[in-house]
Amino acid sequence: MKHLVLIALVALVACKEEQIAVPDAVDLTPDALSYFCQMNIAEHGGPKGQIHLEGYPMPLFFAQVRDMIAYLKSPERDAQITAVYVSDMGAAPNWRQPGVSNWIAADGATFVVGANVAGGMGAREVVPFAGRTDAMAFIAQYGGTGLPLSDIPDTEVLGPVDLDLKLETPS
Repeated sequence: MKHLVLIALVALVACKEEQIAVPDAVDLTPDALSYFCQMNIAEHGGPKGQIHLEGYPMPLFFAQVRDMIAYLKSPERDAQITAVYVSDMGAAPNWRQPGVSNWIAADGATFVVGANVAGGMGAREVVPFAGRTDAMAFIAQYGGTGLPLSDIPDTEVLGPVDLDLKLETPS
């Protein structure tokens, strides 16, 4: 009996250690800096991303969702990822102002990949939407394909940036 109690206690502790609290999205502030370039995010239009890491008090912010997904696909990370949020561009006031608190969980978003639009840093952007209808309306206007986060090809975010492309900046 004593062994059974000990086994149950060890199993309970192991389960508790595996459960990491999922933090809420953090509102975008005017002084938020992009992780890769350390530039002020508010100065760049288009959708944004934030990644929460275990043991870190604040998320890593990204000026482009493309850059955020590149970070997710990279094998070199500082800590375990506990949450990933992206701007819901269906709820954004406009492209230049993607919103401060309209964050959605990235794993539930529809991402428009291959659209003829430039993100905040000038590269082709991967554009997230909470609603499939909003994503399809965006595709009708700018092209691309709607995909879940797990299906976004590496070539869309890890490849070289073609600066000769004539990308649009949505209104």
